[in-house]
Amino acid sequence: MTNTEKVQHELDRIGQNSKLMATGCGAEIPSRLEVKAIVLDTLSAMFPNYFSPEKDASLELIEARLSRQISMACRFSEVDLGCTARDASKLFIESLPEVKRLLLTDIEALYEGDPAAKYRDEVIICYPGFFATAVYRMAHVLYGIKVPLIPRMMTEFAHEKTGVDIHAGAQIGDHFFIDHATGIVIGETTVIGNHVKLYQGVTLGAKSFELDENGNPVKNIKRHPNIGNNVVIYANATILGGRTFVGDNCVIGASTWIIESVPAGSKVFYSSDTARAMELWGDNGAGI
Repeated sequence: MTNTEKVQHELDRIGQNSKLMATGCGAEIPSRLEVKAIVLDTLSAMFPNYFSPEKDASLELIEARLSRQISMACRFSEVDLGCTARDASKLFIESLPEVKRLLLTDIEALYEGDPAAKYRDEVIICYPGFFATAVYRMAHVLYGIKVPLIPRMMTEFAHEKTGVDIHAGAQIGDHFFIDHATGIVIGETTVIGNHVKLYQGVTLGAKSFELDENGNPVKNIKRHPNIGNNVVIYANATILGGRTFVGDNCVIGASTWIIESVPAGSKVFYSSDTARAMELWGDNGAGI
């Protein structure tokens, strides 16, 4: 039989000198299950007939439950919000009408943009892109208040459920359209305008990381691209870099690799035949 006591002692010993914050600190970590439940209950409060509450969808109780999780996150992360956890939770609840307004524009964009959507309700009930966007919009509110951990826990719940990874720090305009969803990545400092469409596998990421004098990645700098208004980005396109701007009314074709800015009104398509692409589309068509 395994000597479980010895194994547990060894597990406890290994990593005692690691930089993990929870090792021996005694601080309670926010509950993943409770954060997931808060997400679903908040969606149920905004769209009562479309999501089944996990616990209770009354805003008063959601506010109290979220306040407890924020309090634990702040103690664990040693972060001072500049306000109480209850005040932060109250700000979240008060933001929900604006969150719902934005989500209704997203529903409209999906319904109008996808011929397969037979009615708007189908978007709420079935579309993983809408679910990921809804969770992102809630998490973005808490990110703006500088709440630690909780926004990332929310968006990782959506990531786990849909395959869509939207960082809570990204800035996304109205009428946002994600179709098919799987594999989309949107980085923390991405800025996306209004009426933008993304298809599966799109990456809006960082080109490379600046390093400090100790060789560690520099944080809190602009790393991800800027996407204008009325832009369509097709499947598996990759757009990288904080200084990369895709102008208004662009079409970015599938499987393109973009690390330079694209002028407004451009069409960028991948082609293994660079000469033919240049002939068809000019300088913006060579699969940059």
